[in-house]
Amino acid sequence: MLSGLMNLLRACFRPGSEGFSRTGSDGGGRQDGLLWYKDSGQHLNGEFSMAVIQANNLLEDQSQIESGSLSSNESGPYGTFIGIYDGHGGPETSRFINDHLFHHLKKFTSEQQSMSVDVIRKALQATEEGFMSVVANQWSMSPQIAAVGSCCLVGVICNGSLYIANLGDSRAVLGRAVRATGEVLAMQLSAEHNASIESIRQELHSSHPDDPNIVVLKHNVWRVRGLIQVSKSIGDVYLKKAEFNREPLYAKFRLRQPFKMPILSSEPSISVHHLQPHDQFIIFASDGLWEHLSNQEAVDIVQNSPRSGSARRLVKAALQEAAKKREMRYSDLKKIDRGVRRHFHDDTTVVVVYLDSNLVSRASTAKFPGISVRGGGISLPHNTLAPCTTPTEISGT
Repeated sequence: MLSGLMNLLRACFRPGSEGFSRTGSDGGGRQDGLLWYKDSGQHLNGEFSMAVIQANNLLEDQSQIESGSLSSNESGPYGTFIGIYDGHGGPETSRFINDHLFHHLKKFTSEQQSMSVDVIRKALQATEEGFMSVVANQWSMSPQIAAVGSCCLVGVICNGSLYIANLGDSRAVLGRAVRATGEVLAMQLSAEHNASIESIRQELHSSHPDDPNIVVLKHNVWRVRGLIQVSKSIGDVYLKKAEFNREPLYAKFRLRQPFKMPILSSEPSISVHHLQPHDQFIIFASDGLWEHLSNQEAVDIVQNSPRSGSARRLVKAALQEAAKKREMRYSDLKKIDRGVRRHFHDDTTVVVVYLDSNLVSRASTAKFPGISVRGGGISLPHNTLAPCTTPTEISGT
């Protein structure tokens, strides 16, 4: 009987044959089993490619590319916005970011009449505060939402500059051509916040001097308070506000020792890069890709292949590596259903954004019909919570 119920649930949650992208003037993507992809599209500054592979029962990765006006009054500036949201503990936070972050950014851009680091920081802060309000409102009925969070990687191309903002361990990597040799080298653009990095552990100890257990080595993996790998995120309210780390939150989520200051931070790392004519493309991806491919390996795959389908090609390369590590064939890995698939690899999202130097230099004033594309996934009501996971399952991506 139980197996019959599980089969019914799988049928209900199985992705359909249509892509679930929301689009503007650009067409949608395609679904191939657990893989969603859009091989090629046009953004204001060049071309792009997207791909998403699902591993969890419910897809926790969300993503979007928005190109056109970056202001709510449509008067500009114009540019391209890329977002990668790698959820953990459930899909609620990553979906919330997908629904609200870009709208906040357009609002603050309109108020300041320009793009800036301050605009991006305010948009992220407003998104964090918005999700905290959702948690407060749903707390009594669905307390487990306090233990749901998401990494958040944002790229904004505007006025010849590339803004990169990050919370968590998704990553943006630039492919830059070396004029003397013609080779394309990888340059990591994002700062990561993961307890596996020694400098992050030192930072946590420094900011929590009275907490000897702020980072714990558990099952050979460094975790913040023994629960989560990332030190920064949107959501994870139970590790930011002590009033949500109590009943009715399930005991398996609650910390034994109370805390007086937030354990996790929502303060992003933001940098600005002035784009050069020899900057070829940027790879934005959740850590599901970088777990299996180095920065240079990913750049080489993009550089040595046709533009169309480059994101899908990167996902396939990562899955081939995942299969190899488990001493199995890639063709056999593809047959494994979601949920079980999570034991072999993570949800993985890749967006490759190509840069046309001529378009980049004049894009701030050039009008563009605008596109809005979201990475694939399963369409569920917004109030649908994912099945509860235990803290040890919340890898922080």
